[in-house]
Amino acid sequence: MAAALPVTFDDVRQAAARLDGIAHRTPVLTSRTLNALVGAEVFIKCENFQRVGAFKFRGAYNAAAQLPAERLAKGVAAYSSGNHAQATALAARELGTTAVILMPEDAPLSKREATAGYGAEIVTYDRYTEERTALGEALAADRGLALIPPYDHPHVIAGQGTAALELVEETGPLDALVVPVGGGGLIAGSATAVKELHPATAVIGVEPEAGDDTKRSLASGERVTIPVPRTIADGQALPTPGEITFAVNRRLVDGVSLVGDAEIIAAMRFAFERLKIVLEPSGATALAALMAGRVEAPSRGAAPRRIGVIASGGNINTQRFTELLAG
Repeated sequence: MAAALPVTFDDVRQAAARLDGIAHRTPVLTSRTLNALVGAEVFIKCENFQRVGAFKFRGAYNAAAQLPAERLAKGVAAYSSGNHAQATALAARELGTTAVILMPEDAPLSKREATAGYGAEIVTYDRYTEERTALGEALAADRGLALIPPYDHPHVIAGQGTAALELVEETGPLDALVVPVGGGGLIAGSATAVKELHPATAVIGVEPEAGDDTKRSLASGERVTIPVPRTIADGQALPTPGEITFAVNRRLVDGVSLVGDAEIIAAMRFAFERLKIVLEPSGATALAALMAGRVEAPSRGAAPRRIGVIASGGNINTQRFTELLAG
């Protein structure tokens, strides 16, 4: 008998109740143009409209809200390239405590400014020469803070899964769900929710070509570490999957596709011009994989395939957005 997974469907359901009235229930967009382009009915879960502009608020708040009162009062810490940083800072503010966030020196300025704007103290590091997990754990220990990891925590994973739960509650059964993969928390939570409700749904992750650590890890059956990738998808620039997330994903995820920077930019452009939404590079990778024909979703015979896509975030400043689309 297979060992029990560290996150259950009940955990996701409880997270949804905890987030009710706190997190936004984000819209699901459809586009006839996109459907014709990919030959399927596509449903885009727009987490770029979530609080802090990304799905990360779901997991950060779900984790922080479950801390004992005396632990929460001492403050929280996190390490992040940007979206989890903002999410933890806002969650701390909502719960009446403080946050200290470890961010890479080259994190997008808009994300650093937003994190500070939510009231957090920012400590920086060099992502290419220093290991953020060890630094973050040391920072939290030195200051007596509760550490909220960006993905490798059951409460964070459960919170992220509420995005997919909302999606399938609105759309009904899907043939496939396509999800961006960084550390693996979003897809682990998504798979936990969707596979419980609709076991036949294929859950497919998407990574940038330069950062294929999860794809390699699933192929080898164990966590693989690669050099820190250099990619426009900064939220997915990670060297290895999380330990807890990988335990879930190796059981529930059906495959991982890869996309190049040009394909990501094409998806950002399409989202802006045709869907009228702004996506950051990491937030556009799932859409990019679908548009580029890199997702092999199962078919239901003559019926159009029904595919869900999580657009995970839209945190990008005007200068960077126009630079990428003009390139």
